[in-house]
Amino acid sequence: MDEINLKYPILMVHGMGFRDRKYLNYWGRIPGMLEKAGCKVFYGNQDSNASVETNAEYLSYRVQKILEETGAEKLNVIAHSKGGLDIRCAISQYNLGDKIASVTTINSPHHGSATVDKLLRLPAFLVKFAGKCTDIVFKILGDNKPDSYSVFKLFTTEEAEKFNEANPDDPNTYYQSYAFVMKSPFGDMFLWFPSLVVWLLEGPNDGLLTPDSVKWGNYKGEVKSNSRRGISHCDEVDMRRMRFTRKQGEGVADITDFYLNVAGELAAMGF
Repeated sequence: MDEINLKYPILMVHGMGFRDRKYLNYWGRIPGMLEKAGCKVFYGNQDSNASVETNAEYLSYRVQKILEETGAEKLNVIAHSKGGLDIRCAISQYNLGDKIASVTTINSPHHGSATVDKLLRLPAFLVKFAGKCTDIVFKILGDNKPDSYSVFKLFTTEEAEKFNEANPDDPNTYYQSYAFVMKSPFGDMFLWFPSLVVWLLEGPNDGLLTPDSVKWGNYKGEVKSNSRRGISHCDEVDMRRMRFTRKQGEGVADITDFYLNVAGELAAMGF
């Protein structure tokens, strides 16, 4: 494995529904492979289902602590799903542009979801009840301030655009984004149903989000897999802890290779 000479450490910011845990790592084999290549890796450790504002406040504290611990001038952020919104809010609201060199978002819902728009046409009391039940679960699992209902609302296209207007990119930070898709709605046994719904309403997706929903900053395009399944929202963070395929050919055969390539490109850009 070639060494990657990043100038700044990597802060990995997880998405909704999970926390950063030592023995059940959200990111699977990815951090270990990055560290083997010479990268310094840290975790966001924010709540799983808190509002973006709550998580942004914590991430601003986390960034400062990592900089103090390492003596680094800045950090590179790699964020998955809602984590991309959390870190964008943190940079905007807490003036972290001089502390964050780059933000790479992996299928983050920057423009919301037309499917969520339709789901939230359900009676408000039902959605709020579902949010409260979800909050109870994640409070037990360790969240300090879960607020699932606010997160559900943020994923609508209208609220997403309000968020974007309120949280413009910092000119001192480089932003880039990647999209992933499955090759059919049935490419992931865990996400086949939501993927089918999104496929019928919006088109190809990774089980939750379409490429149009996740474009931000320098959009790097759709990442292809050389497997028959494509790449799902779960695959993006190595949930299965294994390669997609042993086959050689065009496309990603192991998700860890994608992250190593991202880190290598950031290093080549001077980050």
